[in-house]
Amino acid sequence: MQIREAAQHLGVSTRALRHYEASGLLRPTRFENGYRNLSEADVRRAEWVRDLIAAGFSTRELRALVTALDEGQAEPTCVGVLRDKLDQIDRLVEVLERRRRAVAERLVTQESIARQSALFAAGTGEKPHHEDSQHSGPALPSARSLR
Repeated sequence: MQIREAAQHLGVSTRALRHYEASGLLRPTRFENGYRNLSEADVRRAEWVRDLIAAGFSTRELRALVTALDEGQAEPTCVGVLRDKLDQIDRLVEVLERRRRAVAERLVTQESIARQSALFAAGTGEKPHHEDSQHSGPALPSARSLR
């Protein structure tokens, strides 16, 4: 199968397949005219590469897996690498959840400040109290009281 057909079949660009080849992840044979000839095995490998890249693997990480596949050591290597990637993703999820909580807490604080400011601006006479205020000491005298 030529590269254009393989790309259409996989839903990727021909450039992506060329990148897989340049990265050592795919090794299609060549026709006499220099065109790439992807076998069914090449297409399956390209599909596997595409899926793992979509799952967050880099081409560098995948090179170790391709080497293991080529050497017949795929089972133990793949399982280990996949477990490591899953652990990495779990750590990233934890970091993102902490960041999300921090932003959500900040949003609640900002919304509270905005509500208090709106009440003050509406003339309720209540001065807004901001928990995040830099000044926590006694009120400073106004300019009029200093005259």
